[in-house]
Amino acid sequence: MLRAAIIFFVMGLLAFLFGAYGFAGVSIEVGKLLLVVFLVFSLISFVGGITTDKNLR
Repeated sequence: MLRAAIIFFVMGLLAFLFGAYGFAGVSIEVGKLLLVVFLVFSLISFVGGITTDKNLR
């Protein structure tokens, strides 16, 4: 998911450089959304890993 966010950011920057401002804005917004989703999932995974007792095997 992080890779997809980076790809959308790069596509947005390239679109901005070539003058496709509408597409650039949409790509950047999708990249931001994917980055936020990635961070939320990472935080949930981190908290779940801390709170799970590893000695219950």
